[in-house]
Amino acid sequence: MKKAKIGVIGCGNISSIYLKNLTQVFDVAEVVACADLIPERAQAKAQEFNIPETCSVEELLNNPAIEIVVNLTIPEAHADVAMQVLEAGKNVYNEKPITIQREDAQKMLTMAKEKRLLVGSAPDTFLGGGLQTCIKLIDDGWIGKPVAATAFMTCHGHESWHPAPEFYYKVGGGPMFDMGPYYLTALIALMGPVRRVTGSAQTTFSERTITSEPKFGTKIEVEVPTHVAGTLDFENGAVGTMITSFDIWHSQLPFIEIYGSEGTLSVPNPNTFRGPIFVRRQGAREWMEIPLTHGFSENSRGLGVADMAQALSNDRQHRANGDMAYHVLDIMHGFHDASKNGKHYELASTCIRPEPMPLGSI
Repeated sequence: MKKAKIGVIGCGNISSIYLKNLTQVFDVAEVVACADLIPERAQAKAQEFNIPETCSVEELLNNPAIEIVVNLTIPEAHADVAMQVLEAGKNVYNEKPITIQREDAQKMLTMAKEKRLLVGSAPDTFLGGGLQTCIKLIDDGWIGKPVAATAFMTCHGHESWHPAPEFYYKVGGGPMFDMGPYYLTALIALMGPVRRVTGSAQTTFSERTITSEPKFGTKIEVEVPTHVAGTLDFENGAVGTMITSFDIWHSQLPFIEIYGSEGTLSVPNPNTFRGPIFVRRQGAREWMEIPLTHGFSENSRGLGVADMAQALSNDRQHRANGDMAYHVLDIMHGFHDASKNGKHYELASTCIRPEPMPLGSI
């Protein structure tokens, strides 16, 4: 199969794992150029990962060989950069979230459909061995019909360890927009799309103090909810409960659990590609650990890009697609809207549950 030519825009910290996997692990893609607003960063990544060309964003977009652009810019820039990519006639894969505002994502998807181009978006952790094994367990009937789900992401924020944590507390940040995409994408891959949500959200502390270096002692004004509790009504009739919080010091909550008519499935951390996975079926006295049935259990970020490259050759829908990413964005806003307005939010979006990954490799 012909390798898809890849260009990468944005050479910050997250780019290293993408470039490692796209140049050393996945054989369906070839990174031919990278660009960054700070040219030295692009040059350093190109040297580290043997990328033939570093260039400006404009030069990368004008390169006729490049078919897919991986957009690893900051969330505020996702929409603008992605629209430039589509206008240049290239397929685009965004880091999460697809955009910050719904309207920007809608414009992006509309343009892509008009131009017959693909839009993809992280997270792609649901394509890894852990979550794909969980999907197989559900589809094979191990827990019967799924009737409910819970998802919990709790911590006390990032100001104690992140070198520049301010953006986590600005619009487009907060626990829901930072970590919600991993949990919601996993839930959709496991259970299918959502029809309505409701929720309560609060900003517990109006100010945060950075205790990490190099900004120790700097104060952050918090602009977003830092504790969000939501309820999801899935299209298949199941009900989900979800909490994301930057206000909790410690907990013993599971990451995700799926409750079926014949048992319970304990799902691993959706921010990873691995296990462990546990099942406890009706009448069982103990939990049973399930071995992974699928590959890619290490940090395989970029797997969604590889799947998109393969989809281009095979003329099929790629799994980490724009419709699902927009559905996740709509749900996240829906939780906030429901809390603000004191009512359920009926989702205007939907998506198709992604096809399970084959047991073989990409």
